[in-house]
Amino acid sequence: MQDVRVVLIGGTSHTGKSTVARAVAERLGFDCRSTDKLARHPGRPWRTAEWDPPPHVAEHYAGLDVDELIRSVLDHYARLWPRIEELITDRATGDGPGLVLEGSALWPARVARLTSVPHTGAVWLTADEAVLRERMRSSARYAEATDRERYLVDKFLARAERFQTLMAQAVDAHGLRRIDTDGHSVDRLADAVLTAVGRP
Repeated sequence: MQDVRVVLIGGTSHTGKSTVARAVAERLGFDCRSTDKLARHPGRPWRTAEWDPPPHVAEHYAGLDVDELIRSVLDHYARLWPRIEELITDRATGDGPGLVLEGSALWPARVARLTSVPHTGAVWLTADEAVLRERMRSSARYAEATDRERYLVDKFLARAERFQTLMAQAVDAHGLRRIDTDGHSVDRLADAVLTAVGRP
């Protein structure tokens, strides 16, 4: 698929989607966007340099069990999908620059139905659960957190792990491509993504 104009990179939180997407976009000379910027679902329940979670985010994770958290985020992605599909179609069929679009909202079953959208390739990133746990706890400064803060981090982690399991099952069921990120450099992962979508 040498004429691919849209590269989709899915995966759960902390699998490296954003970093790999930027590397792929730079190589191709494409724009790079995240589905998170289209509409925000309650994000990470811990403070970072870029994100100060409002009170309702903590309430969301504290008040729902893992199954409810999964239903909530999948419902959000279902509502968001028409905007994502429109963006993909516009870039795939337009004359402007190509697009690398990354995000957990790129649910495999919906992407698999994009058969009428040309010049589009997709891949999903996965990571070992121990790697996800280390990355999230490092990002959240888990060792310095209060018991309440650790509880919220652990709820987010449990949702991310369950999401990845369901996502991987859906990827395999639809005959799509996924790449294990464990132990691989960004350059090597970018190579793998480009090969998977037909742009070696």
